[in-house]
Parts: sequence; C-alpha cells; structure tokens
Amino acid sequence: MTSDLSPVDLSQPPAEIPGHGLLAGRKVVVTAAAGTGIGFATARRALLEGADVLVSDFHERRLGETVEKLVGEFPDQTVAQAVCDVSETSQVDELIAVAARELGRIDVLVNNAGLGGETPIVEMTDEAWDRVLDITLNSTFRATRAALRYFASVPHGGVIVNNASVLGWRAQKGQSHYAAAKAGVMALTRCSAIEAAEYGVRINAVAPSIAKHPFLAKVTSDELLDELASREAYGRAAEVWEIAATIAMLASDYTTYLTGEIVSISSQRA
Repeated sequence: MTSDLSPVDLSQPPAEIPGHGLLAGRKVVVTAAAGTGIGFATARRALLEGADVLVSDFHERRLGETVEKLVGEFPDQTVAQAVCDVSETSQVDELIAVAARELGRIDVLVNNAGLGGETPIVEMTDEAWDRVLDITLNSTFRATRAALRYFASVPHGGVIVNNASVLGWRAQKGQSHYAAAKAGVMALTRCSAIEAAEYGVRINAVAPSIAKHPFLAKVTSDELLDELASREAYGRAAEVWEIAATIAMLASDYTTYLTGEIVSISSQRA
C-alpha cells in the first residue's frame, strides 16, 4: 500500500496563516514597531487577530509610514501611535499613559526594542557596550515597570511579551554586548513574572534565532546570514510573521498558565 502524501518541504517558508481572532477586543502596545522587522510584523499580526494597536518608535517619519500601512490594511480597527525614545524613562512612562488613554485600556505590551551590532570585545568601547545594554535590556525594564504600575492601578490583568534572542543562550563572535543584554532580558522575564502574578499579569519572552527582514540585511553581511540560516534545522531563517504569530499566541488565552518562560523560535537553543 502506497501513500499519495508528499513530505512538506520545511526549507521553504510557508504562506502566512490567517488570523483566528486570538486577540479579539484586546488593546496591544508594541515598541520599536516602525520599519520592516519583528515589531511591525507583531503589530500587524495583532490586528489580524482582532486587536486594536498602538505602535511606538523613536523614528517619527518611519512611525508615520508604518501607521499609514496598517490603517490602509485594517481601516476598521484602531491604529494609534506614539513617538518614544525607550532610553528615556519619562518617555516610556508617558508611552504607557498615552496608550491607556488612546486605546481606552492596555491588555498586552510587547517589548520589542533592541539594538545590536557586531564588534569584537577588544574593539568595543564603553559607550558602545552601554548603548546596546540600555536600548535592549534597560528599555525592557523601563517599559515593564511602567506597565506593571499601570496594571496595579486597574481592575484587569494583562500580558507582557519580551523579545529576547537565542544569543541569550548561544555564543557568537562579536555579539558579547547584544548577547549579554538578551540574557538579561531572559532573566528579567523570569523574575518579573513572579512579581507580576500579584497583578494578574503574565510575562513571557520569545527567543528568535534569525528572522529574515530588510533591516537585518542592512546591518549584517549576506555571508553571515547565510551561514546562520544554514545551521537551522530547516536550513532557512524564520519569516518575521512566524515570530509575530508566536508572540500573538503568548499574548492570547491559549497560554493562560504560562509565565516566566522563554520560548525559543529556533531549531536549537544552544
């Protein structure tokens, strides 16, 4: 007896799955959402899943272009915006206040802001180290703190999803600052989740290995991207929507007993 079933070619990116209403009626805030990366894909996926969204970024022009794209695709849903430099505590605090006002409430915060680069330790300046740690780790702390203060003041819970990286586990040349920051995001996720339970809030993180988008191609050589992709079980990088779909799942009621966890979106953790 033979089967007519053909094996799925996992080396080829699948078509993006449609929305399933996972976040219907939710109000979602996404940081660093302008451009073409995971932040934009996450905001778009939240809208696909039925949410209203506030997108934030420090780059005002790109943020406006992002909102225009999202409004064009989702004209019947709210797409608000707020310019925010996540390295400034006052602006992060104001972001949460503006989001609560513009959306009516906040149900989900996605901490997506991060800054990388490839620099050997012997060439790395204090300023370069501090900058990556501040944008990638400290900003996640600032936004988590502001969000938990908000959730402590309202009669409903919520969800925080942080964007970490498999470099929080893996070793890679030239990535000491970024890896240290992402390992810090993982530790922050675990510890803050214990405290957040008091406010009815779940905190988890995703740890992508490599996601394919134009901005990454601008800051990383094609040779390195090809090498990293070849190490994955599927022999390819993830599509940004694949990362965003996992974030949506973590933000949804499908994961109500999951907190303090790091979900590796990769074929391997180390």
